[in-house]
Amino acid sequence: MPKTVAIVEDERDVAELLKHALERDGFKVRAYGDGALAHAAIERDPPDCVVLDVMLPGMDGLEICRRLRRNAKTSAMPIVMLTARSEDADHVAGLEVGADDYVTKPFSPRVLVAHVRSVIRRASQASEIAEVVRVGPITIDAGRHEVSANGKSVALTATEFKLLQFLAARPGRVRTRIEIVESVSGELAVLERTVDAHVTALRRKLGGAGELVETVRGVGYRLREK
Repeated sequence: MPKTVAIVEDERDVAELLKHALERDGFKVRAYGDGALAHAAIERDPPDCVVLDVMLPGMDGLEICRRLRRNAKTSAMPIVMLTARSEDADHVAGLEVGADDYVTKPFSPRVLVAHVRSVIRRASQASEIAEVVRVGPITIDAGRHEVSANGKSVALTATEFKLLQFLAARPGRVRTRIEIVESVSGELAVLERTVDAHVTALRRKLGGAGELVETVRGVGYRLREK
């Protein structure tokens, strides 16, 4: 069955370009030009992935992303942010509110489609693994796509979940940024600062247990057993 992608983009030419590229690649597409209307429609009938512009009428993309992550029905749904600006702060802001990936305008439609396929694949792989892993106060239930820390439920994006799962598979072992990129995103073109932003967001969401995600300067990250 074809996967469904919701495009939230108020620039009609850009939306049509995205719609054509995704449909040509076999996706079903729903397009919205208003942020508030899109948010309501997505929560009512969640798609398999959302391509979300930052600047929107009605409700901006960051607020939409933030609200989708707070809803149990859409908390793990893959989200790709679109931004017209290339500053690191804009990318980090998107990742911190829960986006799994971002693409900067102007962009190649083929690149955008590749990002969509990648985040959907990662979410699918995470949901198919039935193993429960416990590292210190952190419990990862891959089958249910649930994480808890110190007995409290933690809402993670698909990418954050995959990152934590990858680190927890070998506690204490240092994982380089390249290893993380290959395992979590499959996209070697992902910049190192993107990995760093995901780790920062993961630590914050884990609360006190976030200190177990250690930085190994000049190498990468590891999950320390408490």
